[in-house]
Amino acid sequence: MEFYWGVVQSAFQFEMGDPYRKNIDTRSDWWHWVRDPYNIKNELVSGDLPEEGINNYDLYEIDHRLAKDLGLNAYQLTIEWSRIFPCPTFSVDVKVERDGYGLIKRIKIKKENLEELDQLANHREVEHYLNVLRNLKKLGFTTFVTLNHQTNPIWIHDPIAVRANFQKARARGWVDEKTIVEFVKYVAYVAWKFDQYVDYWATFDEPMVTVELGYLAPYVGWPPGILNPSAAKRAIINQIVAHAKAYDAIKEYSSKPVGIILNIIPAYPFDPNDPKHVKAAENYDLFHNRLFLEAVNRGNVDLEVTGEYTKIPHLKRNDWIGNNYYTREVVKHIEPKYEELPLVTFVGVEGYGYSGNPNSISPDNNPTSDFGWEVFPQGLYDSTLEAAEYKKDIFITENGIADSKDILRPRYIVDHVREVKRLIENGIKVGGYFHWALTDNYEWAMGFKIRFGLYEVDLITKERIPRRKSVETYKMIVAEGIE
Repeated sequence: MEFYWGVVQSAFQFEMGDPYRKNIDTRSDWWHWVRDPYNIKNELVSGDLPEEGINNYDLYEIDHRLAKDLGLNAYQLTIEWSRIFPCPTFSVDVKVERDGYGLIKRIKIKKENLEELDQLANHREVEHYLNVLRNLKKLGFTTFVTLNHQTNPIWIHDPIAVRANFQKARARGWVDEKTIVEFVKYVAYVAWKFDQYVDYWATFDEPMVTVELGYLAPYVGWPPGILNPSAAKRAIINQIVAHAKAYDAIKEYSSKPVGIILNIIPAYPFDPNDPKHVKAAENYDLFHNRLFLEAVNRGNVDLEVTGEYTKIPHLKRNDWIGNNYYTREVVKHIEPKYEELPLVTFVGVEGYGYSGNPNSISPDNNPTSDFGWEVFPQGLYDSTLEAAEYKKDIFITENGIADSKDILRPRYIVDHVREVKRLIENGIKVGGYFHWALTDNYEWAMGFKIRFGLYEVDLITKERIPRRKSVETYKMIVAEGIE
């Protein structure tokens, strides 16, 4: 199989920024979240606004050409749910069947349902995404399309209302089962409309981020910004079910592979000779990595999030695994934090992995990025080895570093691609490597301060300015190939 070299973008982080504000999407949860006065005042978000962004919506042809000039043959992007359906789709009535556990087993979406959805869709946005995909195909790219990359329509998830009153909020996102049904309607519609231009489908990007940052870490600036372990547990199960039912819906209209993109994070015990730390690392793996890996690939569902699996075959739905890898975790034991989530007996050790200080050195003498993330290439090898246990096609769907001065990035790319090559040499079939990102982007709660791009973007002129060392490094690696 051809090896795919690519770049990645998500809709919310890249699209907005046109000078006349004609392409703003005001209908997503994140749009409301980042401009909330409480969030800005309390520095939960940066105060930067996505409408000041890089304007990929208008400039996608330029970005596609930059990717082509790098020698890339694949491109990964997101279709934004809130652009396709800015208003609710509740009125489209579909049949829902359940299994013996009360979980949704089947969602029947008929042709007439799709025609009803077509009446509700924003056809300007449908045509825009069709044009984007047509241009990619015209340039010879293999296309990877993600259907949910952290954002949801405001009518599905109103994070400000959820934070104010969780019980009374009407739009609670992945905590509520109705979100599964509406998501599957959207997915079926997109598969029906876009399939001829899509080569690989992904249902979710990093679903555990929604859980961990949204419901267990209210201080990090992720919607809805509450501490609610019960909600976290429900969001896990509902997203697992949503993936499986979305898989079935896509397969009604597409023969293309359908996968899921996870940020598989290898966890290492702070003291490998201390059984408690070793167990903490095991529990981290079970919680962060295995909940989705086991459910979608083997039908092993941890309904109570205790480490005990129930076999539910209709949730075993997956063709490929995307691994987003940036850094590792080093963890130590803590007493169980939440009665509802007994697996959470771990905490990250300061200085390592995602818990480092920006532009410094970790305790293991590894450099850290502008974000404070530790550079640890071996973790890409270890995390992908874990994915390989499930005997699916594997792609490195995100890998990159926040490095505005382009000091660490060239070496970072070389060292991480070397790990991909080592995997292949050791018999692990990795089908592609996608760099995050082609250009700078809007980095969620951190705004524009964090710069991941091979190309810097002038936020006034929107000019794409190459970070030459990284651009030349990636281009050279692609030209030489992985073998």
